[in-house]
Amino acid sequence: MTASFKFELIKTDSRTKARVGKITTPHGVINTPHFMPVGTQATVKTLSSEDLTMLGAEIVLSNTYHLYLRPGHEVIRAAGGLHSFMNWRKPILTDSGGFQVFSLADLNKVTDAGVHFQSHIDGSRHFFTPELCMEIQNALGADIIMAFDECLPYPVERDDAAVSLRLTLDWAERCQKTHCNGEQALFGIVQGATFRDLRIECARELVDMGFPGYAIGGLSVGETPQMMYEIIDYTIDELPPEKPRYLMGSGPPADIFEAVERGVDLFDCVMPTRNARNASLMTSQGAVIVKNAEYSTDFSPLDPECNCPTCRNYTRAYLRHLFKAGEISAMRLATLHNLHFMLTLLVQVREAILSDCYLDFKQSFMRKYQRGACL
Repeated sequence: MTASFKFELIKTDSRTKARVGKITTPHGVINTPHFMPVGTQATVKTLSSEDLTMLGAEIVLSNTYHLYLRPGHEVIRAAGGLHSFMNWRKPILTDSGGFQVFSLADLNKVTDAGVHFQSHIDGSRHFFTPELCMEIQNALGADIIMAFDECLPYPVERDDAAVSLRLTLDWAERCQKTHCNGEQALFGIVQGATFRDLRIECARELVDMGFPGYAIGGLSVGETPQMMYEIIDYTIDELPPEKPRYLMGSGPPADIFEAVERGVDLFDCVMPTRNARNASLMTSQGAVIVKNAEYSTDFSPLDPECNCPTCRNYTRAYLRHLFKAGEISAMRLATLHNLHFMLTLLVQVREAILSDCYLDFKQSFMRKYQRGACL
């Protein structure tokens, strides 16, 4: 555990594993459960850091793979680190880049030493290792950093998952040995595909390594929601309650409710911002596809229960017009709304846990939300 990183468990719901906590980092406090907006390339698309502060974000996520390729970690180091570079003074989490190496790049070869791949930008060749992953993330200077892991697709054969698991565990140990910035908390990532025994094996070995926090990776890659919930359930049971748990890459409200109920503390997903840029907006009554013709003369707010700048000042008809006209402001206003929706939802989740009425809130929220086309 780093001296400046601490997790405090404040309350656990009486009927579930849902919990409220507080993560203290060098750049501030994160109240959990919390949703992290994704700023892949040191920016949340269409928004500024000032926008994120206004929306109530307490931490953002940036991507090691993308920042390594462009502008390069040495540029960001010279700028004083990622906080200075993107003018974000609150906590940052950087992922390891493992998912992007495997999903975006044309791979040449995976070896015990690391991964040979070609850049998706210009085809240049690179060799990514756990040691390089730590060098990059130490230079970026995020408060929470992730061990390099192998993220497998779904489905995958058990033998392949078992080999990959040993690789991920070896890489996690190498990351620990290389990591040299005591102000950053290095999290281990539980892999093992959809195989219970492999997941439990991975979790137990990572816990033995003594990371200050743990992530559940390799989900939201094609498995059914019920499979994901079952994996979270038995994985959480292996993780120490005094340390934070982070579910990687999951964002739909239904999934967040189920994961919170099982004891997850942190979330990230591109879904709210990506969908916003494609005119699919989250409201208390379900999804609104605001480009649809039915909204051409709808002069009501996008969501009458929402207090975000978009809903306070603009109508559905106006948003539809902006999208149909191809105006950039359409994506910005939509992104402001969807992120406000997600961040507010997690505030309400925390309040429900503190009031010991989590399940009642979950049922009430989802009953309304599922009336529309659910995201």
